[in-house]
Amino acid sequence: MRAYFIKRFLLIFPTLFGITIACFMIMQTVPGGPVEQFVQKMKYNAQMGEGGSGGSNQFQSELTRRELENIKKYYDFDKPILTRYFIWLGKLVRFDLGESYTYGKPVIDVISSRIPISLTFGLISLFLTYLVCIPLGVKKALNHGGTFDNWSSILIFFGYSIPGFALGVLLIVLFGGGSFWSVFPIGGLVSDNFEQLSWFAKIHDYAAHLFLPVLCYMIGGFATLTLLMKNSLMEQLNQDYIRTALAKGLSYHQAVFRHGLRNALIPIATNLGMIITVFLSGSFLIEKVFTIDGIGLLGYQSIINRDYPVALGLIVISSLLALIGRILSDLCLVLVDPRIRFQ
Repeated sequence: MRAYFIKRFLLIFPTLFGITIACFMIMQTVPGGPVEQFVQKMKYNAQMGEGGSGGSNQFQSELTRRELENIKKYYDFDKPILTRYFIWLGKLVRFDLGESYTYGKPVIDVISSRIPISLTFGLISLFLTYLVCIPLGVKKALNHGGTFDNWSSILIFFGYSIPGFALGVLLIVLFGGGSFWSVFPIGGLVSDNFEQLSWFAKIHDYAAHLFLPVLCYMIGGFATLTLLMKNSLMEQLNQDYIRTALAKGLSYHQAVFRHGLRNALIPIATNLGMIITVFLSGSFLIEKVFTIDGIGLLGYQSIINRDYPVALGLIVISSLLALIGRILSDLCLVLVDPRIRFQ
């Protein structure tokens, strides 16, 4: 089994190479790149400068044509696309993700400044989701077909049918001072007077700002994890070893929680390795609704602004974390169920 994990780790490099070359080629061929944006900006300045005089337009147009080659050279667009890719790949090997076109700072600094925000939401929503969904799934399995199971299923599917960003708008209207109650603050992570607040008031203010966005982050995976836990446990309750445990004198409660629950957690364990991806988790729609400068919004803005270094940097880091996470998921599966052997 050690050979299996070594092989999986070695496969990270060719897989990551394939992902980066595909994404690089797609991004570099999409219209509206930095050179085109610079030309459009110069034309706009020419039209608006000096009251829109014709002399100014001609001067700016000639300036644009004269400096176009220099602009292409600055962005390395004067080279073939494969050459540009291997130049970028060479920097990547040296852990240099380049410099952002938009922010004028190293990409790693731009991304790292957003990671704490997305990491906060990712960890809190992940912890609360597992904390609620696993017991809820167990409760639904033990009361399958009962009143609690039916009503909770209605609520779960109702929440699952609402996209996170749409729920965010609804919550703002209801509880953010939109049209009904002003219970929770909206926008950002803290209030403007956060530094003047007492220690307890800071905790309350921070929690109040987090409540609605975290609820929107949780809603997507809530139903999936709950039903996965329920169905997995119900499958185990029908196994022969549960009937054997009952026949040996164990109570139903003991048979479920001593034997059935551990085996039922195996499908849940397959996703545990992906916890590593919470470093770059984020939904740009939810972050846009609540005015949060997280990773999701950064990725969306970098694509819209054709900020290739930032977009590619996010792709590289997220792809690497996802590949490592899948290996860790296999490892978690082995730890939960020692009977599993990978070849």
